[in-house]
Amino acid sequence: MSDAKRPDRNLAMELVRVTEAAALAAGRWVGRGDKNGGDGAAVDAMRSLISTVEMDGVVVIGEGEKDEAPMLYNGEKVGTGEGPAVDVAVDPIDGTRLMAEGRPNSIAVIAVAERGAMFDPSAVFYMRKIAVGPDAVGKIDISKSTEWNIRSVAEAKNMHVGDLTVCVLDRPRHADLIAEIRAAGAKVRLIMDGDVAGGVAAASEDSSVDMLMGIGGTPEGIITACAMKCMGGEIQGQLWPQDDAERQKAVDAGLDVDAYLGNDDLVKGDNCFFAATGITDGDMVGGVVYRASGAITRSLVMRSKSGTVRHVEARHKMEKLREFSAVDYGQGEDD
Repeated sequence: MSDAKRPDRNLAMELVRVTEAAALAAGRWVGRGDKNGGDGAAVDAMRSLISTVEMDGVVVIGEGEKDEAPMLYNGEKVGTGEGPAVDVAVDPIDGTRLMAEGRPNSIAVIAVAERGAMFDPSAVFYMRKIAVGPDAVGKIDISKSTEWNIRSVAEAKNMHVGDLTVCVLDRPRHADLIAEIRAAGAKVRLIMDGDVAGGVAAASEDSSVDMLMGIGGTPEGIITACAMKCMGGEIQGQLWPQDDAERQKAVDAGLDVDAYLGNDDLVKGDNCFFAATGITDGDMVGGVVYRASGAITRSLVMRSKSGTVRHVEARHKMEKLREFSAVDYGQGEDD
């Protein structure tokens, strides 16, 4: 790929407009108990804005296969078709249940990397994960025990094990893991959904979370890997087929389900982008706020090549929100 066709630093700020649009659309559905309504609004808004981004993008991680998702499906071409050739991972709402119930940590998120860089997880929906921040890179090993990893990270962070907090999805499958974490002496932070936000929190200096552990979505693992590359953190994973049929599907796709996957296995290279906008308040970013004068969004924008992490607060004027629908919002602006 020539230098002229490589993603440049301006792409990151274009991408945050995409997640802002999705968050603004989903924000109207917060607490209304309608997961599908909110998700549909966010998908429409994200797809409309992503079409304006100057890139030749292909959705690697999206809303599903073409037959199941009419928009932002795996394999769909997105962007203007001009500019850098890139892989795109989208999640218009990471945490649809959180959005619907008005709970914390629902976000709109997008990640972009050079074409062919992202691991294709389509054959297996779940993976085991461990994620940590920069001060514990090289100190985790998913092949070793929970206790070993906790003590290794505590030592790397110069912390007492009893002060270490591990973020885990609240699922019945994690009963043994939670018991192991507590037996090792660490604290557990249970989250209902949204382990992208959990992984980013583990890598953030300002967060009370020190590690992410457990079984979550494989697509979310790829998106988290992009964030880890930007933040200097580390994620390790291992595919977790739910049954023999899924395992065979993975084998047929040429995947090694027993392999341990690191940052570079999940996302190759060092030129990726990550943008997330809060829908509801959370550890990573604040949620959408509506006022008489308009709306406020808070976003996190990162690029791996430069290591830049930006916190972006945007104020959207009410007359503009009224002028443009939730789907069209953002088009025609001069930002």
